Amino acid sequence: MVAVPRVVLAAPASGTGKTTVATGLMAALTARGLRVSPHKVGPDYIDPGYHALATGRPGRNLDAFMSGQERIAPLFRHAAEGADVAVVEGVMGLFDGAAQRGELASTAHVAKLLRAPVVLVVDASSQSRSVAALVHGFASWDPQVRIGGVILNRVASDRHELLLREALEEGGGVPVLGALRRSDAVATPSRHLGLVPAVERDAEALRAVREMGELVAAGVDLDAVLALARSAPDLSEPAWSAHDEIAALGSDAPSGTRPVVALAGGAAFSFSYAENAELLAAAGAEVVAFDPLHDEKLPEGTSALVIGGGFPEVYAAELSANRALRDEITALAQSGAPISAECAGLLYLCRALDGQPMCGVLDTEACMSPRLTLGYREAVALSDSPLAQAGTRLPGHEFHRTVTAPGSGPAPAWGWRTHDGRLTTEGFTSPSLHASYLHLHWTAAPSVAARLVEHAARHARE
Repeated sequence: MVAVPRVVLAAPASGTGKTTVATGLMAALTARGLRVSPHKVGPDYIDPGYHALATGRPGRNLDAFMSGQERIAPLFRHAAEGADVAVVEGVMGLFDGAAQRGELASTAHVAKLLRAPVVLVVDASSQSRSVAALVHGFASWDPQVRIGGVILNRVASDRHELLLREALEEGGGVPVLGALRRSDAVATPSRHLGLVPAVERDAEALRAVREMGELVAAGVDLDAVLALARSAPDLSEPAWSAHDEIAALGSDAPSGTRPVVALAGGAAFSFSYAENAELLAAAGAEVVAFDPLHDEKLPEGTSALVIGGGFPEVYAAELSANRALRDEITALAQSGAPISAECAGLLYLCRALDGQPMCGVLDTEACMSPRLTLGYREAVALSDSPLAQAGTRLPGHEFHRTVTAPGSGPAPAWGWRTHDGRLTTEGFTSPSLHASYLHLHWTAAPSVAARLVEHAARHARE
């Protein structure tokens, strides 16, 4: 039994300033000298980047759809090892989960799986006494969700704060842990898929995180938040282990030299789950990061390539200009080395992206679209690939404003049913390639990592 002090920051809806408050809380607690474990409910990649800047630890996702609800507590314990306190930022509104799935993957669901108290971040602008009715409704909706406090955000003045506090005291039950004034000082610019990733903002992002921390430290009772976090009960579930997951598959790691798996990163490919790389390493790979914006060569001895998500559409000209690396990737694909590309990686392998030449590995072209494609998917592998055998079922998530034409090849990667029952096919595969818009959290199927490393080891021996 292990006690990990923890608190979940939730909100009645998106747009309340939850990310600013959560990141600021992480930064403020870290500034106190505490080791803070940062977490994000849901599949989002961007917020964890800011969390990592605030804490100096990798931002980790807790997604009950993508990983499976039985893995939430183990993954949390794995990430929080050695931490003094954990802060979990929620997603959307507190009770908003996967479409037509009830509470599945909602912040409330994850809070219950972690047996963690919740702090509700309320946008208090344009209301006074009504805030008490709102908080009462959220606090009483599900008795298994313990709302232990409220942080009032976007408070207009001292007088406004007094009215809000009086109303909540009159309502009884949920204490006010802090009040933050309206402020335009913290700059967190957005674009077509949400906040601009921290990796793209460098010093500006560090400054923004520091300002978030100062804002929260000045307006929130940190001692009260810590006391609430320490009230969370012990967790009995064992910590998740990449090595244990691979060992449970019963497959042996490649003998001899560890095959090199090149992992794309940098500003254009900043979307990845830390556990995916950990599974690759546990399966016997040497995982080596590279930046397609700046590196003209793949890592020495590359036997497999993993290109995750990100924003290649923002950097299309720069990616195209790096002709030397594009040629290397094309040659690697032609050699039969296993390649996994999801979303941004798919775009990079196309013939062109918004008219800019890309790697040309896939016989398709990509462009920006006015339509946002977003949602969880229950996908079935339609073709054998380095990631999965045909018939394998995996949960995934789509999040993009681009399209490819055509949208799938002769051997599509995935198929799934839409809400109205239509079959959708998507992606491109070959015996050595898997390219798709679908994001995967490999903790749901560690066999994906083992299979890719087996293909890489085989290619290295050839």
